[in-house]
Amino acid sequence: MMNFGQPLTAEQTAAYLRTLPAIRERCGRVHALAQQNKLEYFTYDPDREADVAAFCVDIIKRDFGTNYASIPPHGRWRHLDAGRPRVEPLIAQWKAISNPPDQKEITKRLVDLFLVSVLLDAGAGNVWSYREAASGQSFARSEGLGVASIKMFEDGFFSSDVSNPHRVDAEGLSKITAERTAVAMQVTESNPMVGIEGRTSLLINLSKALRASPKYFGVAARPGNLVDFLELESKPDGATRRVHIFALWTALIEGLASIWPATRTNLGGVPLGDVWPCSALRTTASTEGDELVPFHKLTGWITYSLIEPIAKVLGWRFEGIEYMTGLPEYRNGGLLVDLGVLTLRPAVIPSSFYPDPASEIPTLPPSHPAIVEWRAMTIIELDRIADAIREKLGLTAEELTLAQVLESATWKGGREIAKQKRPATGGPPIDIESDGTVF
Repeated sequence: MMNFGQPLTAEQTAAYLRTLPAIRERCGRVHALAQQNKLEYFTYDPDREADVAAFCVDIIKRDFGTNYASIPPHGRWRHLDAGRPRVEPLIAQWKAISNPPDQKEITKRLVDLFLVSVLLDAGAGNVWSYREAASGQSFARSEGLGVASIKMFEDGFFSSDVSNPHRVDAEGLSKITAERTAVAMQVTESNPMVGIEGRTSLLINLSKALRASPKYFGVAARPGNLVDFLELESKPDGATRRVHIFALWTALIEGLASIWPATRTNLGGVPLGDVWPCSALRTTASTEGDELVPFHKLTGWITYSLIEPIAKVLGWRFEGIEYMTGLPEYRNGGLLVDLGVLTLRPAVIPSSFYPDPASEIPTLPPSHPAIVEWRAMTIIELDRIADAIREKLGLTAEELTLAQVLESATWKGGREIAKQKRPATGGPPIDIESDGTVF
């Protein structure tokens, strides 16, 4: 993409905005404006970062003591195991049959499961819950969506192969409807879910994307065939293999590009997905696309979630993990607002965005410039909070990774402070009009 001093073309900028390094770089531009008090919607108080770090350290010590190595990485596995183990028993079930799958096929099945489960994970709202018949337990939000999705997977909801229901393929996905998804997720008038249509459209679009990208998903058009692609991109390392995170990221960002809504940002004819204009950057923009900020939250969430089963089952080692960012969603971002690092400027949001006149919580579309600022600040602040937590605990970035910080501290901390401040709903300090594809 080198242009030897010349401005990038729209096509080159679009290609850059789909990379992992672009996320930190563009969010860093927004953070630099915040340090100069030049954001349009938020004020920034860096002194309150110490409060966030202290709050998070208390949670880590409460849940893990000083056994920091036992902190699992942030990933979908945690939600699939909400309340009780489900993934390992499923693997044991596969291994117990007369003609068991090998380790590679087991990994492919987990990639199948984890990918569709993440795509179903965008916020479900404050009301919906899922009751698991096998345990009698009820789960809400991400855990509820995770438990529902693994049951759907076990029931063959995503498979076209009656002899092997425990897989995901294009043919099976193409038969999904919003009505079937609603039934599987126990959605009723009294148990409503936000974004059921958007969730379903992602799965149907996934069917088309799998067929359109045999390079990544093979002729069988299943997510698990990413394992074959990554094997080709990897290098032998003794009995295992090393694979760079960019290989997985590229496969997901390119292979899944067509699943995102057509209304998303386009640049140079390239659909960018979770990339949005930030109005605060327009004053310094000099070329087309300078005001755009990439987040790729669901792609990041998928990446974190797929690393774990591939590494755990196949023993492969991922390199370049340091390029991964935090996730700009309402738990991590809500923690910053609830503890005062970020504060909405007075009267900056019109009253029309407050559905409840008695509430101080606005409801904004994901394209709103305030949401773009909030998410960009969240990316950089998660790096800063992680560093502050490590300093308090005397740990290095290798001893406490960003994925471990997300899992044990910021995401969980965002949920806990929300419940303290808004016990009736446990919802975020700023609501997002979810379409089932963002946040």
